[in-house]
Amino acid sequence: MVQSSNAAETIIVVANTADKSIQLNRQQVRNLFMGGALPYDLDAVALPPENHTRVLFNTKVVGLTESRIQSYWAQMRFTGRKKAPVEIKNEELVVEYLMTNVGATGYLPAGVAIPEELTVLYSSK
Repeated sequence: MVQSSNAAETIIVVANTADKSIQLNRQQVRNLFMGGALPYDLDAVALPPENHTRVLFNTKVVGLTESRIQSYWAQMRFTGRKKAPVEIKNEELVVEYLMTNVGATGYLPAGVAIPEELTVLYSSK
């Protein structure tokens, strides 16, 4: 039972990319989802703030609370510097979105079935 709860706490970052060799570290994932620069043409998508997977992602990977992230994006929108990731309603719709949008990158709980066309870029073990 302990293993499955650990798996449920693991977050994976998945992308629709032709380059299957891309691997990101935690800082690169944080940059991608917080509007920072990366050497890859990837577009982040996020789950809604109340989603448990998003809470885990923010805590384990980004390292910020939801309120800090919301404050950051409000400031970025106000200054016109960056746009927050597109929000998608749930994990199943994230997978569908990734499948139809090249470069789209999202996070999911480990254990979600990932189609072979998608590439896992990061895992938060």
